[in-house]
Amino acid sequence: MIDRFVLKRRAVLHGAAASAGVAALALPASAQASKKVVVGTWGGDYSRLLAKNIEAPLLIPKGWEVVKDEAQAPPRKSKVQAEKPLRRGTTDIQALSAGDMYDMEQAGVLEKVDYSKIPNAVNLLPEMKYAWGLGHIYSGKVILYNPKLIATPPTSFADTLDPRHGSKLGIIDIQYQYTMMAAAMASGGSMSNYEPGKARLLECRKAGARIYPTNEALAQGLKNEEIGLCIMWKARAVQWQNAGIEVQTVAAKEGVPLFVSGFCIPKNAPNKEGAYTYLDAMLAPSAQEAFAVDMGYNPTVKNARMAPDLQKRVGFDEAEQARLMDLDYGYLSSNDTAFKEWWDKTFKG
Repeated sequence: MIDRFVLKRRAVLHGAAASAGVAALALPASAQASKKVVVGTWGGDYSRLLAKNIEAPLLIPKGWEVVKDEAQAPPRKSKVQAEKPLRRGTTDIQALSAGDMYDMEQAGVLEKVDYSKIPNAVNLLPEMKYAWGLGHIYSGKVILYNPKLIATPPTSFADTLDPRHGSKLGIIDIQYQYTMMAAAMASGGSMSNYEPGKARLLECRKAGARIYPTNEALAQGLKNEEIGLCIMWKARAVQWQNAGIEVQTVAAKEGVPLFVSGFCIPKNAPNKEGAYTYLDAMLAPSAQEAFAVDMGYNPTVKNARMAPDLQKRVGFDEAEQARLMDLDYGYLSSNDTAFKEWWDKTFKG
């Protein structure tokens, strides 16, 4: 650590300041930069909340400098892979979904996580502990419905993805993987076999289901009451409820597919000590609790506490937790091109 080389003020003799300056210049670059951690992340609210809930209260007071490399996931993944031949990359940790972390691990660019270097990981939920990364926040894919428009609350994906709803069913274009997943679960398929759900989706499309390009566009459809039900992250439902959109949530009886947003360490991260320090701060109960309040996502540690009303809106009860299902990331990764082609050419037409 660079602190070992810093002379205490009381010990400074005449001329020692100059000597200390020369000594500092002689330090290796890694030592001089030991208190800087470079974080690859999305911009916007997520980056802002990383600063508010992790960096400002837990890292900066301890002398850490946090530098953000902000971009969407695809260019950041490409950048890390392009830097694979380099001895030192340009980022220390990367914020990615669990699926994206899987892709990066398969590309051979991620460090295997040493959980002994993350004291707070003792409270990490087992489902959030991967060999190539760890979960920061999570939510589940649930059913959203407007009780004004849907008289009988749906209890399953089969109830929701049903042609009888006609144009009251909304589907999000960019969520094609999860829509196909839910349809498969409703039709005898599984996390590793989406084929059985295709016929159901085609029937819904033929019956008039509305397709919205983005999450935000679908939210507008809910607000305007163009549609009365859809499937979406429970966390996003909380945000929409906070914005005054009339929706209730149901955890489907077939299961609750997980969405995990986490962090991973590139193999050639220049400051792995800084990366592990950031990961440990990320799992602190105070940081986890703040993200639940600010974003509506569930903590990934057992010792985080939420107010009962927030727990009810954001979290899952014991029976629902038993239905949480992680994804088959290998199946998704190897079949994504085929899924997208079917979605664009056959489903959307």
